[in-house]
Amino acid sequence: MTIDELFFYLALAAYLVGALHYLLYILKPSQLIGAVATAATLAGFAAHSLSHVLRIYALKRPPLSSPYESLSFLAWAIVLIYLVIELRYRNRIMGAFVLPLALLAGSGAAALPRRIAELVPTLQGVGLWSHVAMALFGNAAFALTFCAALMYLIQDRQLKARNLGRLNFRLPSLELLDDVGFKSILFGFPLLTLALISGSLWAEHARGSFFTWRPREIWSVVSWVIYAGLLYARVSAGWRGKKAALLAILGFCLVLF
Repeated sequence: MTIDELFFYLALAAYLVGALHYLLYILKPSQLIGAVATAATLAGFAAHSLSHVLRIYALKRPPLSSPYESLSFLAWAIVLIYLVIELRYRNRIMGAFVLPLALLAGSGAAALPRRIAELVPTLQGVGLWSHVAMALFGNAAFALTFCAALMYLIQDRQLKARNLGRLNFRLPSLELLDDVGFKSILFGFPLLTLALISGSLWAEHARGSFFTWRPREIWSVVSWVIYAGLLYARVSAGWRGKKAALLAILGFCLVLF
C-alpha cells in the first residue's frame, strides 16, 4: 500500500464516522454529535486532500485519468461543496444525505485498481484534465442538488400529510432546501457546459470528430438538456418546489447512468 492510498483509506474511515454522526444528529440533535460529525468530515477531507497531493507528486500529473482517480476526486469534490454549504447555511442536517453519497463514491473507488501506469499521449494534457475536473466538479454540485431535492420531497410530503414527526423537525425548511438546490445548479451547470465543450474539442483533436455517438457522450448531452431545461424553468417560468425537485432527481440519475 502506497502512502497516498493510506491517506485515502483514512479519509474513507473519517467519512464513515462523519456520516454515522450526521445520521445520529437527525435523531438526537446535540451540539456534541454535530461537532463530531463536522470534525470527522473535515479530518477526512484533509486526509483526502493530502492523498491527492501525494498522488500528484508520484504521477507528476493530476489524478484524473483512471476510474479510481475519478471516483476518488468526485467524492472529494462532493465533500468540499458540502462543507461550503454547511458553513454558509449553518445547517448540518444535509450531511446525513450527502456524506453517505460521498462515501459511496469513495468506496467505489476503493474497489477499483489503483496501480500507477503510464498514459498514452492522447490521454495527457491540460485540456483533457481540465475537461475531467470540470465534469467531476459539475457532477458533485448536481449530487448536492439531488440531496436537496430528495430532502425537499420528504419534507413536502410530511407537511402535506400533516405528519409532523421527528424527521420533519430535523430537516431544513423547504425554502432553504430549494435555495441550496438552485444555487448548486447555478454552480454545476456552467461547469458541465464547459466540460462538454472542452471534451468535444479534445475529441476532435484526438479522434478527428467533435462527437462520436458513444453512450457516455449521448447521456452527457441528455443530462445537459435536462439541467438546461430545469435552469430555464427556474429562471424564466418561476418553477420551484416539487416539480423542480423531481426534475433535479431525474437529471442526477441520468448523470449516474
